[in-house]
Amino acid sequence: MYPPTDVLLAAEYTLSHTPSDGILVALGFAMILSFMALIMVGRSTPMVALILVPTVFGLLAGAGLGIGDMVLDAIGDMASTAALLMFAIMFFGIMINVGLFDPLIRVITRTLGDDPAKVVLGTAVLAGVVSLDGDGSTTFIITTSAMLPIYLRLGMSPVVLTVVAGLINGTMNILPWGGPTVRAATALGLDPSEVFVPMIPSLVVGVVIVFFFAWSLGVAERRRLGGSLDTSRFGGEGGTGSGGTGPRGGTGRQGNSDDRTPTGGGVLLDDRETRTADLEHVSLSSEAESDLTDTMLDPHRATLRPRLIWFNLILTVVVMVLLVADIFPLAFVFIVGTGLALAVNFPDVKDQATEILSHSSSIVGVVSMVLAAGVLVGVFTGTGMVEAMAAWITQIIPSSMGPYLAVITGVLSIPMTFFMSNDAFYFGILPVLAESATHFGIEPVEMARASITGQPVHMQSPLVPAILLLVSLTKVNLGDHHKKVLWRATVVSLVMLAVGVLIGVIPLAG
Repeated sequence: MYPPTDVLLAAEYTLSHTPSDGILVALGFAMILSFMALIMVGRSTPMVALILVPTVFGLLAGAGLGIGDMVLDAIGDMASTAALLMFAIMFFGIMINVGLFDPLIRVITRTLGDDPAKVVLGTAVLAGVVSLDGDGSTTFIITTSAMLPIYLRLGMSPVVLTVVAGLINGTMNILPWGGPTVRAATALGLDPSEVFVPMIPSLVVGVVIVFFFAWSLGVAERRRLGGSLDTSRFGGEGGTGSGGTGPRGGTGRQGNSDDRTPTGGGVLLDDRETRTADLEHVSLSSEAESDLTDTMLDPHRATLRPRLIWFNLILTVVVMVLLVADIFPLAFVFIVGTGLALAVNFPDVKDQATEILSHSSSIVGVVSMVLAAGVLVGVFTGTGMVEAMAAWITQIIPSSMGPYLAVITGVLSIPMTFFMSNDAFYFGILPVLAESATHFGIEPVEMARASITGQPVHMQSPLVPAILLLVSLTKVNLGDHHKKVLWRATVVSLVMLAVGVLIGVIPLAG
C-alpha cells in the first residue's frame, strides 16, 4: 500500500466537526451518486439537486456555520464564467433573432439535404471543426445556432444534437490548448508537446468512433422518422429560419423527462416518446405552419435586420477573433459585443428591453445552474472531500498493481474527472500517482498521456459550465443527455486508452 496523504481542511471556515478521512470519502461518493441518481431518474432538476444534495452532505461532513462561506467563495470563482455564459447567450440570441445565421442554415440544409443521418454527421463535423479553438462554450453556441433549427424542422430529437456535440468536443479537448493536456504537463513539469503529439493516433481513432456513433444515431433518427424528409413542406428554402435560444425560439421548455410538450414544429423533447413517434406526429401541417409566426422559425419575424447583415457579420467575426486571440477576458468581449449588437440593431430603448427580455429564460436557466454548481464545488473543497477522495484512491491501489499504474490512471481519469474538476485531478491526484509510478519504471510523461484519455467523459460533467450551456440552449434535460452520452463517452475514452497502449506511448506494464 502507498503511504497515506494528509488531508488539511481550510482553516478559514468554521466547521462544526471534523470527520475522519474515511467518512469524508464515503460522504463524497454518496453525494455524487445521490446527485446523479436524482437527475437521471427525473426526480429533480439539476439546479435543485446541485443546491440541496451538497447542502445536506456538507452539513453531515462538518461544514457547520462555514458552509455559507464555502459556497460563496466557490460562486465568486465562477462569477466570470456566469457572466461569460449570460452575455454569450444574449449575443448569439440577438444574432439569431436578426437573421444573421439564416443564410448559413439554408446553405447547410442544401448541403446535407433532408436526410437525418447526414444532418447528425454534419453536426459532428461542424462541432469538431469549431472545437479546434479549444473552447467548449463557443463550440456549443455555434453548433446549436447552426444545427438546432434543422433538427426542429425535420422533427429530430435535440438530445441527439447534444450527444454528438458533447462527444466530439470532449474528444478534441485533449488538444494542447484545450486545457487538460497543459494541466497534466504543468503538474508533472513536462512540455505539452511531449504529452500530446504521441497521442495523436489515439485522438484520430477517438474521432472516428465519435463519427461512427453520430452516423448510427442519425440512422436511428432516420428510421424513427420513417426515412428522409421533404423539407419543401416547411415552406421551402425561404422557410428556413434560425432556431432560437429564447422563449420565441420554438425549442420548447426545459423540464424533466416526463415533459411531453410538442415544440418547434412537433419536436418532442421526451426521448422515450420520440422513439415511438410516427412521421405524422413530426410533420408540419398547414395548421402547425401557422403557429411558426411567433417563433424564431418565422422567416417574416419582426426582429429581422437584413440591411444590417454585414455589420452583424463583421461584429460576430471580430468577437470570435478576439475569443481565439485571448487579448481580453472572454466575458468582457461578449459584454461589449452584446452592447453594440443591441445599440445598432435595436436603437429604440423599448425594443432593446424587449429583446433582452426575450432571452431571459435561457439566461436564467444556464446561469442559475452555474451558480448552483458553486454549492457542490464549495462543499467538495471546503469540507476536504476532494482531498480525502484523492488520498483514498492512491491508498487503495495494491503495490502489486504498481506496474500497471499508467493504465489504472487512464481508467481512473474517466470517473474522477467527471466527479471533480480538472484542476483537482491533474494537480491533486496525478502527481501522487506519477510519483508512485516512477518506482515501477513508468515515466511521468506516460502517466500524463494516460491521464488525458478520460476527457470525453469529463466534458459531460455537470461541473463543466459548457455542457450546462449546451443543454440549456437546446432545452434538453441534463438527465436525458447523460442517459445517451455517458456510455458512449466511456467507450471513446477506453478506445483512446487502448490505442495508446497498442502503439506503445502508454505502457501496459512498467
